[in-house]
Amino acid sequence: MKVFQLTAEPRTDLGKKATKALRAEGKIPAVINGGALVTLPFSGTLKPGQKLVEIEDGKAIITTDITLTQDNVRKLIYTPEIFAVELTVNDEKHMVVLKDIQFHPVKDTILHIDLLEVNEQKPVAIEVPVKLEGHAEGVKAGGKLQLSMKKLRVKAIYTNVPEKLVINVDNLGLGKTIQVGDLHFEGLEMLNAKNAVVCAVALTRAARGAAAAAAAGK
Repeated sequence: MKVFQLTAEPRTDLGKKATKALRAEGKIPAVINGGALVTLPFSGTLKPGQKLVEIEDGKAIITTDITLTQDNVRKLIYTPEIFAVELTVNDEKHMVVLKDIQFHPVKDTILHIDLLEVNEQKPVAIEVPVKLEGHAEGVKAGGKLQLSMKKLRVKAIYTNVPEKLVINVDNLGLGKTIQVGDLHFEGLEMLNAKNAVVCAVALTRAARGAAAAAAAGK
């Protein structure tokens, strides 16, 4: 997975008025989830933008509220590729991935971004683009190759996540499918339903006509 470098400012005023003013300046409120796990009561010092979110009795995680700019995240958001992000905030580097993006329902501008901090010990669930390669046997027979799932959800250490999931379709016959359960990638756990169809070679009218003509000629 490619690494995208980004710098953010900590956000300390979380009120509605401040958030509205932020967006008017072309900035995006965001939060880094999945930070350090700490024991309560917490005796350390929180940096600007950080807060404690209790997850169970006596335990909390540190999240960080930040501000990003539309221009800085454009390449990260509006692309079919996936990235890990080396994010610098409070003079510290955090390795994160995109968890969720909230868009304006009308203007399609970004309202909020959720980021998830990752490391080489904790697996992360993420969607990865699918790329088909090869020349399907079914297409040679007159069928049409159809991609039903452009992305698949996988779970892995972020350093093991590929930029694309490459699927070879050379042996895919007419009317046949490749399902999630047919796929195996080293170091990845597939999270989609095993019977979900990733791609198929569909019968076209021409293929049906040829099959009917061949049957009639027998």
